[in-house]
Amino acid sequence: MTDAPIPAQQQLVQPLDPPMTPFAVGGTALWALAALVTWLAGADSSTVWICVAGFLMGFPGIAAMIRHDKRRAARKAAGEVLRD
Repeated sequence: MTDAPIPAQQQLVQPLDPPMTPFAVGGTALWALAALVTWLAGADSSTVWICVAGFLMGFPGIAAMIRHDKRRAARKAAGEVLRD
């Protein structure tokens, strides 16, 4: 394997920068759906409570992702180089 130099005309690929809030909301909604399905299916109560706990833990995650997206947008607007 050789370490050939990258041609100057070749552009570097930029990392994706998606908003994270929709992922947190989607995960929370999936936990709610799982809780509903397990409850309607008559699953063991511990299984239902695990899903409910996942749903409830999604709210701090949503709050954290909203804060993350706002800070990231502010840094991007200020012209800072994003490193995360």
